[in-house]
Amino acid sequence: MSEDGAAAPRNSAQLPWGEGKPERPDLFIMGAITLSGLYLLILIPLTPALVADHPVWLELLKGSMSGMITMGAKARIGDASLVVAVLAAIPGLMLFDWIYWWAGRRWGRNAIELFVGNHPKAAVRIARLEKIIHRFGWLAIVIAYFQPVPNILIYAAAGWTRMRLRTFLLLDLIGSLLWVALCVGLGYAIGQRAVDVAKGVSRYALYVTIALIAVVVFRQWLVARRRPAV
Repeated sequence: MSEDGAAAPRNSAQLPWGEGKPERPDLFIMGAITLSGLYLLILIPLTPALVADHPVWLELLKGSMSGMITMGAKARIGDASLVVAVLAAIPGLMLFDWIYWWAGRRWGRNAIELFVGNHPKAAVRIARLEKIIHRFGWLAIVIAYFQPVPNILIYAAAGWTRMRLRTFLLLDLIGSLLWVALCVGLGYAIGQRAVDVAKGVSRYALYVTIALIAVVVFRQWLVARRRPAV
Protein backbone atom coordinates (compact mmCIF):
# COMPACT_ATOMS: atom_id res chain seq x y z
CA MET A 1 0.00 0.00 0.00
CA SER A 2 0.99 3.59 -0.49
CA GLU A 3 1.55 4.18 3.23
CA ASP A 4 4.71 2.09 3.04
CA GLY A 5 6.04 3.76 -0.07
CA ALA A 6 5.09 0.90 -2.34
CA ALA A 7 4.71 1.74 -5.99
CA ALA A 8 2.76 0.16 -8.80
CA PRO A 9 4.80 -1.68 -11.43
CA ARG A 10 5.91 0.44 -14.36
CA ASN A 11 5.89 -1.94 -17.33
CA SER A 12 4.42 -5.22 -18.51
CA ALA A 13 7.47 -7.22 -17.42
CA GLN A 14 6.76 -6.21 -13.85
CA LEU A 15 3.05 -6.89 -13.81
CA PRO A 16 2.22 -9.40 -11.05
CA TRP A 17 0.30 -11.73 -13.38
CA GLY A 18 3.22 -11.85 -15.82
CA GLU A 19 2.94 -11.45 -19.57
CA GLY A 20 -0.36 -11.31 -21.38
CA LYS A 21 -3.71 -9.84 -20.49
CA PRO A 22 -4.91 -9.96 -16.89
CA GLU A 23 -7.85 -12.19 -16.09
CA ARG A 24 -10.89 -11.09 -14.09
CA PRO A 25 -9.45 -12.15 -10.71
CA ASP A 26 -6.29 -10.14 -11.45
CA LEU A 27 -8.31 -7.04 -12.27
CA PHE A 28 -10.47 -7.51 -9.19
CA ILE A 29 -7.46 -7.82 -6.89
CA MET A 30 -5.72 -4.78 -8.37
CA GLY A 31 -8.93 -2.78 -8.16
CA ALA A 32 -9.54 -3.84 -4.57
CA ILE A 33 -5.98 -2.93 -3.57
CA THR A 34 -6.32 0.49 -5.20
CA LEU A 35 -9.69 1.13 -3.57
CA SER A 36 -8.37 0.07 -0.16
CA GLY A 37 -5.57 2.61 -0.45
CA LEU A 38 -8.00 5.36 -1.44
CA TYR A 39 -10.34 4.37 1.37
CA LEU A 40 -7.63 4.70 4.00
CA LEU A 41 -6.40 7.95 2.45
CA ILE A 42 -9.88 9.46 2.65
CA LEU A 43 -10.13 8.52 6.32
CA ILE A 44 -6.93 10.36 7.28
CA PRO A 45 -8.57 13.81 7.52
CA LEU A 46 -11.42 12.37 9.61
CA THR A 47 -9.17 10.99 12.34
CA PRO A 48 -8.54 14.22 14.30
CA ALA A 49 -12.24 15.12 14.24
CA LEU A 50 -13.46 11.71 15.42
CA VAL A 51 -10.80 10.65 17.90
CA ALA A 52 -12.25 12.47 20.93
CA ASP A 53 -16.02 12.15 20.58
CA HIS A 54 -16.45 9.17 18.24
CA PRO A 55 -13.39 6.91 18.58
CA VAL A 56 -15.53 3.81 18.12
CA TRP A 57 -16.10 4.89 14.51
CA LEU A 58 -12.36 5.04 13.97
CA GLU A 59 -12.16 1.49 15.27
CA LEU A 60 -14.96 0.25 13.05
CA LEU A 61 -13.81 2.03 9.91
CA LYS A 62 -10.10 1.23 9.99
CA GLY A 63 -9.02 -0.31 13.28
CA SER A 64 -7.32 2.95 14.22
CA MET A 65 -4.68 2.75 16.94
CA SER A 66 -5.64 6.19 18.24
CA GLY A 67 -9.27 5.09 18.29
CA MET A 68 -8.44 1.93 20.24
CA ILE A 69 -6.32 3.77 22.80
CA THR A 70 -9.00 6.43 23.28
CA MET A 71 -11.72 3.80 23.66
CA GLY A 72 -9.61 1.99 26.24
CA ALA A 73 -9.17 5.23 28.14
CA LYS A 74 -12.90 5.96 27.98
CA ALA A 75 -13.60 2.47 29.31
CA ARG A 76 -11.30 3.22 32.24
CA ILE A 77 -13.30 6.32 33.24
CA GLY A 78 -16.66 4.66 32.58
CA ASP A 79 -17.58 6.43 29.34
CA ALA A 80 -17.41 3.31 27.16
CA SER A 81 -17.73 -0.46 27.36
CA LEU A 82 -14.45 -2.37 27.45
CA VAL A 83 -16.02 -5.19 25.42
CA VAL A 84 -17.12 -2.74 22.72
CA ALA A 85 -13.67 -1.14 22.76
CA VAL A 86 -12.11 -4.52 21.94
CA LEU A 87 -14.64 -5.96 19.49
CA ALA A 88 -15.31 -2.79 17.47
CA ALA A 89 -11.75 -2.67 16.14
CA ILE A 90 -11.68 -6.19 14.66
CA PRO A 91 -13.69 -5.50 11.45
CA GLY A 92 -11.61 -2.44 10.62
CA LEU A 93 -8.33 -4.23 11.20
CA MET A 94 -9.22 -7.26 9.08
CA LEU A 95 -11.21 -5.43 6.41
CA PHE A 96 -8.70 -5.77 3.56
CA ASP A 97 -6.37 -8.51 4.81
CA TRP A 98 -7.95 -11.23 2.68
CA ILE A 99 -7.17 -9.25 -0.47
CA TYR A 100 -3.44 -9.44 0.22
CA TRP A 101 -3.74 -13.15 1.01
CA TRP A 102 -5.52 -13.66 -2.31
CA ALA A 103 -2.86 -11.64 -4.17
CA GLY A 104 -0.16 -13.87 -2.70
CA ARG A 105 -2.16 -16.97 -3.52
CA ARG A 106 -2.64 -15.94 -7.15
CA TRP A 107 0.60 -14.12 -7.97
CA GLY A 108 3.13 -15.75 -5.64
CA ARG A 109 6.39 -13.87 -5.16
CA ASN A 110 5.27 -11.27 -7.70
CA ALA A 111 2.72 -10.06 -5.13
CA ILE A 112 5.49 -9.48 -2.59
CA GLU A 113 7.52 -7.52 -5.13
CA LEU A 114 4.46 -5.49 -6.09
CA PHE A 115 3.76 -4.44 -2.50
CA VAL A 116 7.40 -3.64 -1.78
CA GLY A 117 7.64 -1.66 -5.03
CA ASN A 118 10.52 0.77 -5.43
CA HIS A 119 11.04 1.34 -1.73
CA PRO A 120 14.72 2.08 -0.99
CA LYS A 121 14.80 -0.84 1.45
CA ALA A 122 12.90 -3.27 -0.77
CA ALA A 123 15.61 -5.94 -0.73
CA VAL A 124 15.98 -5.62 3.04
CA ARG A 125 12.24 -5.99 3.59
CA ILE A 126 12.01 -9.08 1.39
CA ALA A 127 14.97 -10.65 3.19
CA ARG A 128 13.37 -9.93 6.57
CA LEU A 129 10.06 -11.34 5.37
CA GLU A 130 11.66 -14.59 4.21
CA LYS A 131 13.48 -14.89 7.52
CA ILE A 132 10.27 -14.34 9.50
CA ILE A 133 8.29 -16.87 7.46
CA HIS A 134 11.07 -19.45 7.72
CA ARG A 135 11.44 -18.94 11.47
CA PHE A 136 7.83 -18.67 12.60
CA GLY A 137 5.78 -20.38 9.88
CA TRP A 138 2.02 -20.00 10.47
CA LEU A 139 2.71 -18.16 13.73
CA ALA A 140 3.93 -15.21 11.65
CA ILE A 141 0.29 -14.37 10.89
CA VAL A 142 -0.55 -14.17 14.59
CA ILE A 143 2.38 -11.87 15.37
CA ALA A 144 2.24 -9.89 12.11
CA TYR A 145 1.57 -6.59 13.90
CA PHE A 146 4.70 -7.05 16.00
CA GLN A 147 7.14 -7.74 13.15
CA PRO A 148 9.63 -5.31 11.50
CA VAL A 149 7.96 -5.60 8.08
CA PRO A 150 4.55 -4.36 6.87
CA ASN A 151 1.95 -6.93 7.85
CA ILE A 152 0.48 -6.99 4.35
CA LEU A 153 3.69 -8.68 3.18
CA ILE A 154 3.15 -11.45 5.71
CA TYR A 155 -0.45 -11.86 4.56
CA ALA A 156 0.66 -12.10 0.93
CA ALA A 157 3.31 -14.64 1.93
CA ALA A 158 0.57 -16.72 3.59
CA GLY A 159 -1.27 -16.90 0.28
CA TRP A 160 1.97 -17.62 -1.57
CA THR A 161 2.63 -20.63 0.67
CA ARG A 162 -0.88 -21.94 -0.17
CA MET A 163 -2.36 -21.45 3.28
CA ARG A 164 -6.11 -21.96 3.21
CA LEU A 165 -8.25 -18.85 3.52
CA ARG A 166 -10.14 -20.29 6.49
CA THR A 167 -6.87 -20.95 8.34
CA PHE A 168 -5.52 -17.53 7.43
CA LEU A 169 -8.61 -15.70 8.68
CA LEU A 170 -8.57 -17.61 11.97
CA LEU A 171 -4.89 -16.78 12.58
CA ASP A 172 -5.49 -13.19 11.47
CA LEU A 173 -8.36 -12.90 13.95
CA ILE A 174 -6.16 -14.14 16.80
CA GLY A 175 -3.38 -11.73 15.83
CA SER A 176 -5.82 -8.83 15.53
CA LEU A 177 -7.23 -9.57 18.99
CA LEU A 178 -3.71 -9.51 20.44
CA TRP A 179 -3.01 -6.13 18.84
CA VAL A 180 -6.35 -4.70 19.95
CA ALA A 181 -5.80 -5.95 23.49
CA LEU A 182 -2.43 -4.19 23.59
CA CYS A 183 -3.75 -0.86 22.28
CA VAL A 184 -6.98 -0.85 24.29
CA GLY A 185 -5.05 -2.01 27.36
CA LEU A 186 -2.61 0.86 26.92
CA GLY A 187 -5.47 3.36 26.79
CA TYR A 188 -7.10 1.73 29.81
CA ALA A 189 -3.85 2.04 31.76
CA ILE A 190 -3.44 5.72 30.85
CA GLY A 191 -7.06 6.62 31.52
CA GLN A 192 -8.09 10.27 31.75
CA ARG A 193 -4.83 11.63 30.37
CA ALA A 194 -5.38 9.81 27.06
CA VAL A 195 -8.91 11.23 26.85
CA ASP A 196 -7.56 14.73 27.45
CA VAL A 197 -5.00 14.31 24.67
CA ALA A 198 -7.71 13.10 22.29
CA LYS A 199 -9.84 16.14 23.14
CA GLY A 200 -6.86 18.39 22.48
CA VAL A 201 -6.30 16.82 19.07
CA SER A 202 -10.00 17.15 18.26
CA ARG A 203 -9.99 20.80 19.30
CA TYR A 204 -7.35 21.55 16.67
CA ALA A 205 -8.77 19.08 14.15
CA LEU A 206 -8.59 21.45 11.18
CA TYR A 207 -4.91 22.24 11.71
CA VAL A 208 -4.03 18.61 12.36
CA THR A 209 -5.90 17.55 9.21
CA ILE A 210 -4.03 20.08 7.08
CA ALA A 211 -0.74 18.87 8.55
CA LEU A 212 -1.60 15.22 7.85
CA ILE A 213 -2.54 15.98 4.25
CA ALA A 214 0.70 17.91 3.80
CA VAL A 215 2.70 14.96 5.14
CA VAL A 216 0.94 12.52 2.78
CA VAL A 217 1.52 14.78 -0.25
CA PHE A 218 5.17 15.32 0.70
CA ARG A 219 5.69 11.59 1.20
CA GLN A 220 4.23 10.77 -2.22
CA TRP A 221 6.42 13.44 -3.77
CA LEU A 222 9.51 11.86 -2.21
CA VAL A 223 8.47 8.39 -3.42
CA ALA A 224 7.94 9.75 -6.94
CA ARG A 225 11.39 11.36 -6.93
CA ARG A 226 13.04 8.08 -5.90
CA ARG A 227 11.56 6.19 -8.85
CA PRO A 228 14.11 5.69 -11.60
CA ALA A 229 13.18 6.99 -15.01
CA VAL A 230 11.63 4.43 -17.38
